[in-house]
Amino acid sequence: MTLRRPALRRLRATPQQLLYHHNHTIPDLAAYAQLLALESRWPRAEADALEAEAPPFSDLRELLAALDDRLRAEEAAPSDSERFIAEQATRAQFAHIAGQFAVDGLVESQSHLGILPRLPRRARMAVMRVLIDEFGCGNEAREHAGLYVRLMVELGLSTDPFEHAAHACEETLAYVNLFHWLASRAPTPDYFLGAYAYFESSVLYGFRCYAAACERLGIEAGQYYSEHLHIDSFHSRDMIAALRAWDHEHGADLAKVWAGVELTRATVARATDAAVLAARTASAAEARTETST
Repeated sequence: MTLRRPALRRLRATPQQLLYHHNHTIPDLAAYAQLLALESRWPRAEADALEAEAPPFSDLRELLAALDDRLRAEEAAPSDSERFIAEQATRAQFAHIAGQFAVDGLVESQSHLGILPRLPRRARMAVMRVLIDEFGCGNEAREHAGLYVRLMVELGLSTDPFEHAAHACEETLAYVNLFHWLASRAPTPDYFLGAYAYFESSVLYGFRCYAAACERLGIEAGQYYSEHLHIDSFHSRDMIAALRAWDHEHGADLAKVWAGVELTRATVARATDAAVLAARTASAAEARTETST
């Protein structure tokens, strides 16, 4: 996958575009200062607020029980956006939504790598087992980013993530920018471990709408979604193991772990809603244009 410089140069306008640009280049001193300043406003400020509001968990077991309750409640009540994707989105609307998330899918899990040197051995190995799968165990045909490339090709879209970033919603850019902060610059790994434990578990129901849409619309490259529905049950267990290992070796800061859960949940929900709204708005504009001509 080639990242074309013309698209890269366009990522200089909005806060999330700037973060995306800095997260995918080697910043100089001034750019790194700007990156830290942007992250202090988001996601750090939101993480701090969520940490202050976290329940007073007595131990990790109690937090994991609360996480399980949250996941079960979400699975039982799909959002309006998820139902739209599964049941109503046209092929053009689905392509627009997939294009919004291409900023993440085309570079999937690359943002997570910064967490590895920050973890002790047992927690690091649990996270590594997840990342090995994300990168296809070294098999280009199985790498998740490669599966997303095939989806983009079938939908007739660019395979350059910077092309998509130049037109993406702030909320979908935040979806990938978040994990750069969690992995590399959050004050402690607690945030990342809570975030990723939530994310890998929530994908087991969160991606069902995309898999259903691919089946309904006859999209053959839906393996990107079906693969996650199969493999993330293992990833969910590995991330719980990583949390337990971190707690055993360091004593997890439960408020920060929960802040990671809540921050990721809110970011994913906002991104999904924004992508669906953008797709519906674009299709309505196209319909008006066709009517007027």
